[in-house]
Amino acid sequence: MTTPGGRLPEAGRATADIDYVLPLRWRDDAGLAELTGYLRGLSRHARIVVVDGSPSPLFERHARLWRGIAEHVRPDDDPTVANGKVAGVLTGMRRARSEHVVIADDDVRYDADALARVHALLDHADLVRPQNHFHPLPWHARWDTARTLLNRGLGADYPGTFGVRRSTFEKMGGYDGDVLFENLELIRTVRAHGGREVRPLDLYVRRLPPGTRRFWSQRVRQAYDDLAQPARMAVFLAVLPCVGAALWRRRPELLAAGAAAAVGLAEIGRRRSGGRRVFPATAALFAPVWVLERATCSWAALAARFALGGVPYAGRRLRVAAHSTRRLRRRALAAG
Repeated sequence: MTTPGGRLPEAGRATADIDYVLPLRWRDDAGLAELTGYLRGLSRHARIVVVDGSPSPLFERHARLWRGIAEHVRPDDDPTVANGKVAGVLTGMRRARSEHVVIADDDVRYDADALARVHALLDHADLVRPQNHFHPLPWHARWDTARTLLNRGLGADYPGTFGVRRSTFEKMGGYDGDVLFENLELIRTVRAHGGREVRPLDLYVRRLPPGTRRFWSQRVRQAYDDLAQPARMAVFLAVLPCVGAALWRRRPELLAAGAAAAVGLAEIGRRRSGGRRVFPATAALFAPVWVLERATCSWAALAARFALGGVPYAGRRLRVAAHSTRRLRRRALAAG
């Protein structure tokens, strides 16, 4: 974990030959001091490219503070994509020099050991998919950690950071930026181009929790992501009708069994690959609440898809959550 003040502890092998791409777009600088401390420590282990889409006063302040720590640039104009994060990633990858590159959201906090392990795994993989965990853990972070645990119980979670080989990324021509679930789009694009993905469930990378207001604002948008995974979406859409049927028939034991199954699956995810070290036991208890939240928001997401043509994102409306691997593979074959 990062030390107080955002500094990285001196541990692991040197990783100066890895680049770190950080896309961000801030509306205020509430976390500026903490992020600056993190970047200062990180700069001893990686070459940093910050792609900053913040308004001019904030951009200029960041430029002054991060001079000598990171290459600080605005997003390029020519990736005309709806998803601003993807525009930042595409811009940052153009400026990367190393073969091994970490892409990370602005709330991700690597320590030196995790960075070194991503670096080592990229020797034999095209995409590395670490496991994020929240720290600190306010109540809403424990709630959202239940999602992480359920994903781990079923396979793997979707983090806010990846390691990627620059040559693979360039061969792909980047990835589609007109989608909402950009992380899944990147994963599927790598697979479609024959790349090798590794998912080390014990590669834990800290993530700062969002504020409560941001947490609530993301509920429907995150549910919209499941439109890219139809089987998963169908399960969540079925939850409320099943709950209603159980209540109508006065079968509370069915609800209790469903809640117990959700907690059990989350606990399996918590125990996988040493997860108890970073995931508290109380997070698994939030699983039934999270399932009900996602079930409710899934109907709202479905309504947004067909009634509104998508969900709002940075002043635009995104219709596609992510493309299927089959479609991306067809694109890859046509481009090749």
